[in-house]
Amino acid sequence: MKTLVPLMAAAFFIGATFAQQTHQPAAPTPQRQTLVPASGMQTAAAGAEPAANVYPMQEGFVDANDVLIYFKTFGRGAPLVILHGGPGATHDYFLPHLLPLARRNRLVFIDERGSGKSEKLEDTSLYTVENMVEDVEALRNALKLGKIALLGHSCGGILAQAYAFKYQQNLTHLILCSTLHSTSKMNEVFRRIKENMPAELRQRIEGMEKTGLFGQGKDYQKGRYASEYMIAAWGEGYFPYLYQNRPDANFDPVANGIMAWDLYREMWGSHGEFVIDGNLKSVEYGDRLSSIRVPTLITVGDHDECAPSLSEEMHRAISGSKLVVFPKSGHMTFVDQPNLFNRAIDDFLHQK
Repeated sequence: MKTLVPLMAAAFFIGATFAQQTHQPAAPTPQRQTLVPASGMQTAAAGAEPAANVYPMQEGFVDANDVLIYFKTFGRGAPLVILHGGPGATHDYFLPHLLPLARRNRLVFIDERGSGKSEKLEDTSLYTVENMVEDVEALRNALKLGKIALLGHSCGGILAQAYAFKYQQNLTHLILCSTLHSTSKMNEVFRRIKENMPAELRQRIEGMEKTGLFGQGKDYQKGRYASEYMIAAWGEGYFPYLYQNRPDANFDPVANGIMAWDLYREMWGSHGEFVIDGNLKSVEYGDRLSSIRVPTLITVGDHDECAPSLSEEMHRAISGSKLVVFPKSGHMTFVDQPNLFNRAIDDFLHQK
């Protein structure tokens, strides 16, 4: 089923305090799954109930297979676990855009291993989709979430698919947003994006890629892209595929480079934005998608960096899935079309 969702009135999040939540029963906790409160965490007074318009929040760390994974959770209702992209970004870019979903679901955000507030690893070979799947499962058990709905955006959608392949029995719903199932096909999309660039921009980007994107400049600059490349690749080359309807006025391609570069190079690769040649090159899920049997929603922007053709392939492969293409939207669909995005997710989870 392919749907273009109608507009709805905007929704707003009200209030926030720190408090413990009531959880669903869960499967037995595997070894090395310890809940560690975050520094400065507060709790409501004993026996006190928050007002109806206050959404309690909890944050902390789960010791998942000897890696401390940061989480933040708030809202009411069945759990919706949300996985960020990058790879090497953090959960922060979802907020405040996804806040309205907290009215009917308990939102559980994480920073994936090596990203954001989660523990960094000296051995970068441990940054794999397979290990991140186990981190999500450890968190589900440690927080006693029971069955969960799982939403993955961009590279987080790759992780969500991999989780479904192994732990489908623990899912109520699967939501795949602006993502891919095949690195080889994504690399073909990147090739077309480059071909459609103005010749001057393409030559500028390829010149920097040919010289080498790392190890350049001052010592403190050698572990990341040069600012000139960030501006050319993210600020000029990608921008039409990131935003369409509501370009983020605070978007800064250089600030976008504040991320986990060691993880990024391990998973994405070191040869630029328009080719995936890190360990994510092994992502070829086309033959496995038919094994997904849980209710699945696939969303994408009509101008998405992860081209709609990829989502259409996933939709055809996953029996009974629903596909929503957002109009005038790039990769950041929940920024371009926040009302449409949140309505699509909420209706899907609550079967409206």
